[in-house]
Amino acid sequence: MSAWAVIVAAGRGQRSGLQQNKVFFEIDGRSVLSRCLDAFAASGLVDGAALVLSESDRENYDALCQREGACPLVKAVVNGGATRRDSVYNGLKALPEGVDVVAIHDAARPFVSRAVIEATLKSAREHGSGVICTPVIDTIKQIDPDGRVSTMDRSTLRAVQTPQSFRYKDILAAHERARAEGVEVTDDAMLYERYCGGLRLVTAEGAERNVKLTTKADFEALTPRLPALRVGQGYDAHRLAEGRKLILCGVEVPHNRGLDGHSDADVAVHALMDALLGAAGLGDIGRHFPDSDPAYKGISSMKLLDHVVGLLADKGWRTVNADVTIVAQKPRLAAYIPQMRENLAAALHTDAVNVKATTTERMGFEGEELGISAQAVCLIEKGIGHS
Repeated sequence: MSAWAVIVAAGRGQRSGLQQNKVFFEIDGRSVLSRCLDAFAASGLVDGAALVLSESDRENYDALCQREGACPLVKAVVNGGATRRDSVYNGLKALPEGVDVVAIHDAARPFVSRAVIEATLKSAREHGSGVICTPVIDTIKQIDPDGRVSTMDRSTLRAVQTPQSFRYKDILAAHERARAEGVEVTDDAMLYERYCGGLRLVTAEGAERNVKLTTKADFEALTPRLPALRVGQGYDAHRLAEGRKLILCGVEVPHNRGLDGHSDADVAVHALMDALLGAAGLGDIGRHFPDSDPAYKGISSMKLLDHVVGLLADKGWRTVNADVTIVAQKPRLAAYIPQMRENLAAALHTDAVNVKATTTERMGFEGEELGISAQAVCLIEKGIGHS
């Protein structure tokens, strides 16, 4: 038995808050309309489709086909009418001779499953109609004209969706009678009820996901506002000097020399601060803590790190993770790394901190024990709601 589809995409979708027909809205680079057509084509259950569009959307559809590829299932594109009933009728009239059953579907339901399409068509072949539905899960109140409120038994209620499938000759005749009598309806099942009777409701796997995209909130839910992510990298090096303490990641490491600098010369923290500031686009440590300022003479770099973390927080940034590498021939640092990591984790307010040490096999200034360098990389995140 020949089965076709009428895909209705002629609405304006004013409740969507979009500046265009909502079926041209893109979800991960593919439009709502293309996703809907893809679903019917992939199902293999229909021989062709008539697409109903507003005449003003023809150029948008042509551009969509150029951009996303034309769906081979679409055999006819017809103009919509003044009402949904008129639009569906135009689609039905565009179908070829010999069609046995037709699935009428709103393009604004792009997540329709094969099981849903199949269930409606099977019912239409066997019983004349097959309309997909889901149980009503909300409590429904009915308000009488006099304002009295009554509660309906939701076990007897169903939320009706599309596709709505019918024997072609029956639904076409129902539409023609409705046009003659001036009867307007919100879906085709109402016409079948009125003129044919015996409407069959069906359900199938995936019906709960077969949502209709209608309101602004529906489209906002499809484009979640993800946190902004930035990566930063930092590098620093200090000369080893007599008479200085060796401070790394806030830990005093016993050694015969320490790092020379205006502050405590904690080279690892300096690299980390530069990574954080760079990721946030806030310059570098020389800009914030110039070595010409006596306020920073001998200061703990961990205090400076607290200040940098505060600067980022003021802009809405937080640290996701950080990785610090210390390059030193001597001393051996393995025994001190757990405390280093703990210090940095506390300052950054995240456990995703790694500290490691390596040598250069006696190459370069680190290998010759003239100095120590450090490299750091970090990932920072700006949460939703921050600009």
